[in-house]
Amino acid sequence: MTARSATADLREARLRPGWITIAAKEFTDHLLSARLYVLLIVLGIAALIPLYFAADQIRSVAASASITPAIFLFLFRLAPEGVPILRVDFWISIAAPLLGVAFAFDAINGERHEGTLPRLLSQPIHRDDVINGKFVAGLAIISTVLVGVVLLIAAFGLFRLGIAPAASEIARVVLWLLVTILYVAFWLAFGLLLSVVIRRAATSALVAFGTWLFVAVPFFGPFLIGFVASVIAPDDPNARHFIGQFLPSTLYGDITNVILNPTVQTTSRTITQSQYLQAQNFFPDSSLSVIQSLVLIWPAVVTLFALTIGCFALAYVRFMRQEVRA
Repeated sequence: MTARSATADLREARLRPGWITIAAKEFTDHLLSARLYVLLIVLGIAALIPLYFAADQIRSVAASASITPAIFLFLFRLAPEGVPILRVDFWISIAAPLLGVAFAFDAINGERHEGTLPRLLSQPIHRDDVINGKFVAGLAIISTVLVGVVLLIAAFGLFRLGIAPAASEIARVVLWLLVTILYVAFWLAFGLLLSVVIRRAATSALVAFGTWLFVAVPFFGPFLIGFVASVIAPDDPNARHFIGQFLPSTLYGDITNVILNPTVQTTSRTITQSQYLQAQNFFPDSSLSVIQSLVLIWPAVVTLFALTIGCFALAYVRFMRQEVRA
């Protein structure tokens, strides 16, 4: 009986894809790392401090729930009086990419520096199992953290403020959570690309956090966009706006604004007059349904997904062609 059980376990281990084994090991390592808890504290502070200061205003708005739509969504987008940037969605859009960067900038070059990458590839697994497993593990741990933060915010609104969500509001929060995970997946793929291309973990960390600072942080993003626009098309006044539309932070901001605010009917993306008239006919009411908001943000979601896939594909191809046993 024991021999038969051992044979079955061995057969199961052989049939299990290698990336699942690596992802499980990486996920366990992430759970036990101090990096996770530091970043969890940072993300928790970024979410709960704005919510704490906006609680009184949310409570006052909740008193007029009969005339104010989507009260539950105010937990994620309402700022205290006089401090418009102190919103949950705003600070999560800044802090969440740190999770992707922090869990990926040394994923490959860290293994190479410690000399464990050749030993890892000597196991009976395919080379692409390494990069696939690391990406899946990082995305799984980040998704777990984000789900925990969203549930904590929802619990605060439900039990502390007494705000019960409607079905459409729950759907919007779930959509926003999925898009936030996709946004962080882009930064995870970007960090993974840097860890493959750059051999020193310290250098990839500087590049990753510098890119995050100038792309994801709104205070520095306009300077970068203006500089790139002045180099590419100095005589075109619309170049700055056109370039900004393809930044992941701009795409995520547009998507968040539409999902968490049912009254928003436009995004920052350039549209023609005929497209605007079609949108007015399609969205006749002041408050959009979940399906209507999804139609509105679909191009931005597809673009963000394409950027994520493209970034991961570059990391995948470069890693598959590298000589890692030296």
